[in-house]
Amino acid sequence: MNILAKILVAVLAAGYCYAQSTIYASCARVTNISYYDAAALRDADDYQRSQCRLDLRYPTNKSRFATVVWFHGGGLTTGKRSVIDLKTPDIAVVGVGYRLSPKVSYPAFIEDAAAAIAWVIKNIGSYGGDPGRVYLSGHSAGGYLILMTGMDPKWLAVHAISNTQIAGLIPVSAQVTTHFLVKKQRGDTGPQYRPIIDECAPLYYCAKDLPPVCIITGDRAIEFKCRVEENELMYASLKALGHPAVEFHEMKGFNHSTIATGGLPSVRAFVEAMETQPRKTVANPAGSTAPDNTQNE
Repeated sequence: MNILAKILVAVLAAGYCYAQSTIYASCARVTNISYYDAAALRDADDYQRSQCRLDLRYPTNKSRFATVVWFHGGGLTTGKRSVIDLKTPDIAVVGVGYRLSPKVSYPAFIEDAAAAIAWVIKNIGSYGGDPGRVYLSGHSAGGYLILMTGMDPKWLAVHAISNTQIAGLIPVSAQVTTHFLVKKQRGDTGPQYRPIIDECAPLYYCAKDLPPVCIITGDRAIEFKCRVEENELMYASLKALGHPAVEFHEMKGFNHSTIATGGLPSVRAFVEAMETQPRKTVANPAGSTAPDNTQNE
């Protein structure tokens, strides 16, 4: 890279950092929060203690704000938590880390997702947010996790929370049949793309009384094989069952990787649209506390 190119890259990077700091000047950030309490971690190993943590960015000049809880992709084997950029300071964002294979097997990663979601619902009020305005989103395997926890009520029920308390589900190129890795871990030896729709598949739990759903995929011409078509089946199934608030967006020009960021404007648009509608009030659970490791961003 020549000197002029290096200078240009440095200028663009500085401009991006300045824009980010300006956008989020009214936000604070807390990091590395364990979403399992001491009792739950009493018999946990070091991996669970270090991996099952979340980061939170939230507005400090707004009350009862909405929150998007984001789960990264990576096939349930790779990836790390991140606080996505929705390019607005008015929506809080939570980035969740969860345990990965081969260190754990099904259903540990779903249990982690449920615990993280429960933590947000029980604690976001301590930061000024509204526990009735918690949206779940995630890319690929992360989308699988938010659909399993948001559609199958048993996972959140462990934490005395109903999945109907979720304000919305926003999967981004999610696997909606039984996840490839989960199939293998449960002993399936069939080809990767042979779909299974059993109790480990979000499609199995389609119903009319689920939270609002916004399905986002990349371009079927360059997306993961069968991914768009399987998500279309979920959309069609929800509509056929009478679900009153389901959307489907195929984003042209984005492949399975680039839709992770390319779909974020649609995530934000859906949340903002939902926020104009009446929302059920969810009381802040008693005893929830906010840690004191707040950092201005």
